[in-house]
Amino acid sequence: MDADPRFPHRARHALIGALMLGLAVQPAAAASSTIGRTWPIAEPDALAEIEARVARVPDMASQFGPRSTWTAMQAAELGSATADRVRSLVPFYTVEEDIRLPDGRTLYPKGFTFNPLDYVSLPQRLVIVHPRDLGWALVKARFTDFILLTAGDALDLSEKTGRALFILEERVKERLGLTVAPVIVAQEGKKLVLSEYALPLSSHGSGKP
Repeated sequence: MDADPRFPHRARHALIGALMLGLAVQPAAAASSTIGRTWPIAEPDALAEIEARVARVPDMASQFGPRSTWTAMQAAELGSATADRVRSLVPFYTVEEDIRLPDGRTLYPKGFTFNPLDYVSLPQRLVIVHPRDLGWALVKARFTDFILLTAGDALDLSEKTGRALFILEERVKERLGLTVAPVIVAQEGKKLVLSEYALPLSSHGSGKP
């Protein structure tokens, strides 16, 4: 039966819950009474049906190989920072083709250059590190920051640390002109500020879960 759009989703769940509760607390005397003919219910076991379907799903991992070989999991490589340095960048973007309005008029012609930070703001920072410096990143990163790795299995490390981790994509590396890590990228006004950190050798490896 199709759900009545006039009946709120939450109300439907409340009604179903009430009905299930009512069925569960029926008096024993009522349960022992029989009126008319009865038939056994032959419904398939839902859990067994789900398990059977899962068993029929092809093993994708065996077809694609280990995650370490997936191109989508390959991070962009960076060198190691040898000195603390702060630099700024205005992330100008050049339109690669004409952007037109629905009526055909040109809104922005090919070659038009602008600063995206004139129109948007980045509430979070990018904390970009080598996997060996992940412990440092977990301490330095705020709750809203994105942590990007220059190598390693981001999914596996996410599971081990309990923190969402991402790989550094080549296009992000090129867009920001990144060459070394660790580096923290933050917006200040209409520009990005890149703070590079030279970590002591004693801190390397502290990020191992």
